[in-house]
Amino acid sequence: MTEAPPRTPIAADRRRWARYLAEERSEAQVYRDLAERREGEEREILLALADAEGRHADHWIALLGGEPARLPAPSLRSRMLGVLARRFGSIFVLALAQSAETRSPYDTEPFATPRMAADEKIHSEVVRGLAARGRRRLSGTFRAAVFGANDGLVSNLALVLGIGATGVASQFVLFSGIAGLLAGALSMGAGEYVSVRSQRELLDATEPNSYGDEILPDLDLDANELALVYRTRGIPSDEAQARARRVLEGARAAQAGQAPSASAAAHPAPAHRDHDVVGSALGAAASSFLFFASGAIIPVLPWIFGMSGAPAIIVALVLVGAALMLTGATVGLLSGTSPLKRGLRQLAIGYGAAAVTYLLGLLFGVSMG
Repeated sequence: MTEAPPRTPIAADRRRWARYLAEERSEAQVYRDLAERREGEEREILLALADAEGRHADHWIALLGGEPARLPAPSLRSRMLGVLARRFGSIFVLALAQSAETRSPYDTEPFATPRMAADEKIHSEVVRGLAARGRRRLSGTFRAAVFGANDGLVSNLALVLGIGATGVASQFVLFSGIAGLLAGALSMGAGEYVSVRSQRELLDATEPNSYGDEILPDLDLDANELALVYRTRGIPSDEAQARARRVLEGARAAQAGQAPSASAAAHPAPAHRDHDVVGSALGAAASSFLFFASGAIIPVLPWIFGMSGAPAIIVALVLVGAALMLTGATVGLLSGTSPLKRGLRQLAIGYGAAAVTYLLGLLFGVSMG
């Protein structure tokens, strides 16, 4: 129900209500578009958010005295969200929507009800939860992509700028850049392979053993070590003893041909294997190699196309700066923070490392000259 206006509205209020109405309808449509690409619980949540935005729209329609003859266009952010939701329905849309819900104007809007302001805060947390699901699903791959590409960008930019500052021939700078690309990519791939392989081997060592049916009947029914197995899995002592007794009684009955084997009950298969989360060692190695190489090739491009000296360095800086801004903005979008701030942070880190090696290269060039 729409509450009574706190004061007599003026023309500026009515224009603001019309903007709110346009925004609410745009946001509701974004959630509906996202829901079309989801199923199950996520779809239901998104449709519920769309219904809530519809209720807010009804509030402004009531204050306006009915449907306006013409509504203002939604904000650029809302229109962009709509395009992304219709075309992609990706985690980026939810991250942007989370940021938009956080900046709701209803806290200071005298004609918005307290319930509407509270709704917007809850919507922010709901969208945050949905976005978090997507972030968890892509966290491993995304981490490898961003870290690998950034490592390649920064390390090879620092390398070619440091070598180039010494005044050597452009062919030597190109060779150094290609060598740095291959060395770094191979190192990243090998390191990722060893890391994932070692983690899988550690997980193998922690998998519960599967005991054969033949050993269970030989355990003491009243004092058996099977209960200790259950206790190591976090089961309380009394419950572990009771479960062990049931398993052994079942095993003895099975041995006597009176009941099915209890081995499966004694050692149930885990609901999921951590190996699936860790992934393949070869796949991780290949991904790290390619991600690093894709970043490391960018600083070398000017020399590949025949440039040299200061023009090549300037072009390399521009290309790498654009790539660093892009990866930083992507991290910002997915984390629900400012893409510009994250992009500038990545840029400062990359340029800072390159500046150090460039100054060292100048010093070496002067000393050698």
